[in-house]
Amino acid sequence: MFERFTEGARGVVEGAVAHAKRADADEVEPGHLLLALLDARGTKGAFALSALGVRPEAVVSDLEEARRRGGVSAADAEALAGLGIDVGEIVSRVEETHGEGALAQGRPRGRRLWSGSGHRPFTREAKTVLEQSLRVALARKEKSIGDEHLLLAMVARPGVVRDVLAGCGVTFDAVERVLGNGNGGAAKAG
Repeated sequence: MFERFTEGARGVVEGAVAHAKRADADEVEPGHLLLALLDARGTKGAFALSALGVRPEAVVSDLEEARRRGGVSAADAEALAGLGIDVGEIVSRVEETHGEGALAQGRPRGRRLWSGSGHRPFTREAKTVLEQSLRVALARKEKSIGDEHLLLAMVARPGVVRDVLAGCGVTFDAVERVLGNGNGGAAKAG
């Protein structure tokens, strides 16, 4: 599948690995793919994000806050608040006991998932984004996979990344409108 990736899409994948390394993350997550897409210049995905008025600093902040909450998105926190569960209060109590960022830690330190060579595996969710990008490209009747397909895959898959992008007005339909492809929801399936 990687041979179908355009230079821009390859740059996003490589950039995601670099973001994971800088964050000392054991695995490449969908959030790392999004951060790398925000770094892109002169690509269709970068154009779509710019045209939709995405402010990278807002996305970075929202991703960091969701990570601090242990992966709970703002939309999920709001839904839980409707049930009387204050996620902010829970995070505060956990951090009082275990230190700042305790929920963001993931697995206990000391056991690396990657080799000393620096190769980091992709999480199941990140792999699913890459696979979904192929389905998106095929649904759009395009032979190569560009970073715009990665963006469309990110907004098609449930999770923190989609919620963060939706909070910025980036939805599947909005990206489709900006890109000007009339296949609409056909690429969402999968």
